[in-house]
Amino acid sequence: MKITADTNVFVRAVTEDHEHQSRAAQAALKKAELVAIPISALCELVWVLSQGYKVPLSEIAEAIRRFINGANAVVNRPAAEAGLAMLDAGGDFADGVIAYEGNWLGADIFVSFDKKAVKLMEAQGESARLLS
Repeated sequence: MKITADTNVFVRAVTEDHEHQSRAAQAALKKAELVAIPISALCELVWVLSQGYKVPLSEIAEAIRRFINGANAVVNRPAAEAGLAMLDAGGDFADGVIAYEGNWLGADIFVSFDKKAVKLMEAQGESARLLS
């Protein structure tokens, strides 16, 4: 079976906070012929784990890497890697994804009111500007 996994499947697989659902999530991800991992699901996963479950960012990054490196995983790898680069730098996964997708769509520069995001983008060699 080829599946698209919803965010809650990834959450259960990581947190193991609901015995039956966690086992079902892990089995579905392992047994599927193909696991389509939408970038939006990864963005939501980071938010749920960091805000709701208070999981450290390093552990979230590790979990995402396990998911996207699965033999049956299909993901927009460059977008996921851009998100992980921001997460590893202490920033928001979604900001990295947004900047990557914007660039892919033809944008020249990432603009934001978020000082930290702009600083981290610039530190990674990306064009970024703080709006005021």
